[in-house]
Amino acid sequence: MPTETLTIATPDGRADAFAAFPDGGGTHPGVLLYTDAFGVRPELEGKARELAAHGYCVLVPNLYYRHGPAPVTELPAHIGEEVRPALIERLMPLIQEHTTDRILRDAEAYLAFLTDRPEVAPGPVGVVGYCLGAALAVRTATAHPGLVGAVAGFHPGFLVTDAPDSPHRRIPELTAEVHIGLAEGDMTPEDLSALDRALQAAGVDHTTEVYPGTVHGFTMSDTDAFDASALRHHWDRLLPLLERALTRR
Repeated sequence: MPTETLTIATPDGRADAFAAFPDGGGTHPGVLLYTDAFGVRPELEGKARELAAHGYCVLVPNLYYRHGPAPVTELPAHIGEEVRPALIERLMPLIQEHTTDRILRDAEAYLAFLTDRPEVAPGPVGVVGYCLGAALAVRTATAHPGLVGAVAGFHPGFLVTDAPDSPHRRIPELTAEVHIGLAEGDMTPEDLSALDRALQAAGVDHTTEVYPGTVHGFTMSDTDAFDASALRHHWDRLLPLLERALTRR
């Protein structure tokens, strides 16, 4: 399977990224994949390869490129609960600096780069995000409704907040089909209700689903949160979504 480490020009610098492409050449739908808080690493590269094996050209940018190439902080092979708090403490300033303006500038650069690749077919693209990446996926989809045909977020963070520019407030502008897969405790009932109301207002096909018995981070096999059955369920939701929205048009 062809993979590359790439550099993407953005208004704020040059972002390093991992990309995976299907075997056999030709053109295929594009997918922009946003990482969780821990960033680009073998776990996320594996998810990109899995999507490429199903016929998608996948771009995984380093969200923290303004602070250096991935990984911007040293990561253990397994992110156990004994080290997770210290890692989050180191990364939180970077997350807080990743403002809505930065997210949208980056998203435009990433989408332009992805859709300009010769391997990427014309037509809608998908955007997928994990943890904080789910919020970035929604922001990207609402800012580019004519381009993004599918958006999926798993164990989301920062998707519904009290901020005036909370991602969920722009959801009525969506045109993409949506799936949000939550761990138990990812959202309060009130926040989940606000998310559902926003999706209903958008008038798009959508599902929000709490994956039973899971904790935040359940798709990530390099963490203690990993749940193998929930990961399979995530693929069972994500792959049909991408096929419906990106390959049947």
